[in-house]
Parts: sequence; structure tokens; C-alpha cells
Amino acid sequence: MSDARTLRALAHPLRRAILNHLMAFGAQTASACAAAVGSTPSNCSYHLRSLARFGLVEALESTDGRERPWRSAATGFEFRAADGNDPATRAVERLLTEGQIDESARVQKKALAVEADIPTEWREAASVATYALRMTAAELNELGRHLDDLIRPYIALTRTDPPGGSEIVHLALTAFLHPDAPR
Repeated sequence: MSDARTLRALAHPLRRAILNHLMAFGAQTASACAAAVGSTPSNCSYHLRSLARFGLVEALESTDGRERPWRSAATGFEFRAADGNDPATRAVERLLTEGQIDESARVQKKALAVEADIPTEWREAASVATYALRMTAAELNELGRHLDDLIRPYIALTRTDPPGGSEIVHLALTAFLHPDAPR
């Protein structure tokens, strides 16, 4: 995403959480979103309509005549402001990135809270790893592209051949110049 107005619309943490939920689990009603993100159905409905104005989600036909499901218009997103030199745009981009980090931490902490209820095979398959890499900016770009190529076939909304026993898995990768690195 690079449009400044769209980026500002996503600056709201609840909108980001709703969009992340839809990208992970597919079409959901405002009530289902509310249960997942800890809000009310009416509040989620408002934010879903706001996301729809920017083309980030779309409403589907109601299956029961009452609640209407919504789906994300994308399987993922990256924040890259079109005008990367504009201080206001960079500030919004930073706010969004901070929000995504917070949202990922919220999901990770929620997973830890229910860890005892998770089957052993899933607990053993989970991982949290940190690496200190020595590389150039070009190498970091290349690594990011390679990781994206490896991950893309597993995206929940677009995977057409998931084997039995497949579940939704949260994967968050961050890579950046270490802030304490001497310059």
C-alpha cells in the first residue's frame, strides 16, 4: 500500500486487527471479527465499512438475511508510502509499522496464553528464533524476496491444496538494521 489516505485509514489499530483477522481466516461477519479482536459487532461493522471505502475489504452476500460476511481484498500488505521523503507520510508509515509489530505481539501473547490447550505436535512445531546477521542492504533485500517466495505458496487465502490437518499459522518476520549498530 502506498496511498497516503489508505495508509491513514489503516493507522487505526482495530482496523488493522480486523484486516489481519480477515486475511488469516477468510470471510467473517462483524460479530466474528468482534469476538476475535475484542470489540463489539457494531464497532467492527463501522470499521469494516471504513475499510471498504478504501478497497481493503469487500462485503459478501448475506447467507442468513441478517449478518453479512466481509472478506479482505488482499492476502497481505506492505506499507510503502509513495512519497517516502514526505515527513507526514513517513510518520504514518512508521505508525502503521509500529501497529503491525504491536498486533503481532498481541497474537503471539494470546497464543502463549492458550499454549496448554494446543496439541503437542503444534507446540513442538512452533518456533521463536532471533538471529544477528551480517549483510549488506542488497543482501537483505534478496533474503526478503527469497523468504517471500518460500512463504507465498502457504498463504491461507490462496492455498488451493492444503493437506488434511492444516491449520492457520501466524508467521511474523522482521528484519532491519540493528539500532545499536555503529554507523
